[in-house]
Amino acid sequence: MKFENFPISKEILRGIEEMGFEEASPIQVSAIRPLLEGKDLIAQAQTGTGKTAAFGIPMLEMVSTEKVVQGLVLCPTRELSVQVADELYNIGKFKKNINVLAIYGGTSIERQIKGLKKGVQIVVGTPGRIMDLMRRKILDFSNLKLAILDEADEMFDMGFRDDMKTILDKTNQDRQTCFFSATMGKEINEFSKMYQEDPTRIQIEHKELTVENISQYYLEMKSNMKNEILSRIVDIYNPKQTIVFCNTKRKVDDLVMNLTTRGYSADALHGDLKQNQRDSVMKRFRDTFTDILVATDVAARGIDVGSVDVVINYDLPQDEEYYVHRIGRTARAGRKGMAFTFVVGRDQYKLKDIMRYTKADIKYMDLPKIADIDHLNEKNLLDQIIKEVENSEDLNKYKTTIDTLLLKEYGCVDIAAALLKILSKTQEGKNHESLDNVDYNLKTSKRKERNTRDHSRIFVNKGRRDGLSPKDLVSILKTARIDEKMIGEILIKDNFSFIEVPKISTKRVLKTLNNKKIKGKNIVAEPAEKERRKK
Repeated sequence: MKFENFPISKEILRGIEEMGFEEASPIQVSAIRPLLEGKDLIAQAQTGTGKTAAFGIPMLEMVSTEKVVQGLVLCPTRELSVQVADELYNIGKFKKNINVLAIYGGTSIERQIKGLKKGVQIVVGTPGRIMDLMRRKILDFSNLKLAILDEADEMFDMGFRDDMKTILDKTNQDRQTCFFSATMGKEINEFSKMYQEDPTRIQIEHKELTVENISQYYLEMKSNMKNEILSRIVDIYNPKQTIVFCNTKRKVDDLVMNLTTRGYSADALHGDLKQNQRDSVMKRFRDTFTDILVATDVAARGIDVGSVDVVINYDLPQDEEYYVHRIGRTARAGRKGMAFTFVVGRDQYKLKDIMRYTKADIKYMDLPKIADIDHLNEKNLLDQIIKEVENSEDLNKYKTTIDTLLLKEYGCVDIAAALLKILSKTQEGKNHESLDNVDYNLKTSKRKERNTRDHSRIFVNKGRRDGLSPKDLVSILKTARIDEKMIGEILIKDNFSFIEVPKISTKRVLKTLNNKKIKGKNIVAEPAEKERRKK
């Protein structure tokens, strides 16, 4: 069911669309309308079924711009409080002058008091801190329109029963009350008799979610790295076909444009496409004319393409159940598949919900480096050469060129090395941008202790203002026969830099650096300890 079919405002619909929700989940279909109609509600639903939007949309619709607390969500933990408040803010971001505040212990109460005094319509928080602010007469619930107890069974198990009772007793009698819980115990039924009137009951069945033959990984990164890391995964694993999931139609279109610019064959699939356009996109994908399909959740339902080797969660799904639907697009008909999930910042909380809900074994993976792609290219090149030498019968026309070079008294090894260099330059870093923190170990933090035992630190008299980059230093060190994997921390400052190299190679590195120039200026390098003594 589309959200447009609910009696909700354009501002809320815009927030929903920007968040990537295209179609209501079962709990949303069942809960939104009765809450909008003013009914009390008891809903049995697991974490990850979309319940925050189920109660958040009606709550945001019913609150006014009057600067009094009209909506309350009680949560068992600070993490859930922050998560719920963030989602409510995003859903209602286009509804002007509506403020949402998360209130929980373990952080400054003064800051929360200041936020409340500015005027807040919706409060999301843990029972303990809410009680504290009520005792201080900072929080007043006499104008409350809707009270939500989220994960009510958890709050009962954590001993919040008396706190919840005290809070609800201080609210006005004509409010709506809604309980969301994974289980329906005796306490919830008791509370329902005390605080609800003829509640609507909803039960969303917990499905058994299983995924077989799929290796699952997550990668932590900054949001601006996503496009680059995605292209590296595709190049390293070289899947026959890939499906990439994004949460919004706009992001799907932007990503397809980026991938196409990089030289990949990619197509978009989302709700704005007409049926004949969707059919055309899917035909190209099934016929393998397209290698990468970038899609939203709703558009990708029912996709069954047997040759999909890799699924990438470019964005984490809003609904944990969708995670299984997404990665299930690979490993069809008994084949093996891989799933990669991109995690940015607070996505960690959502990832934990997914792992708990799906019982999935999602392993951490280091971000792939350009060097990994270069090594793979070298191996592929070597395999191609061996294949040509062993199997090709048509090398004579190339031998003429080799004879010409031999007549000039160049050695066979030098000729072969030069040709390999020319070939590898056409492949190295193709379509890729360097990421300092990933590819060159650039750090702004303290020196890593693990490097102190077997690495020495070298001071270089050039820095960012001289145009020196981590890539420049790595390139120079390669000429000193230093394996990139052996290079330690690189720290680039405005006027100077530090680099860590194996102690055994220090003299060779110093000699190499002191014979190089950057932007026409001589580099001066010396042991960092010596530089400190001079100062």
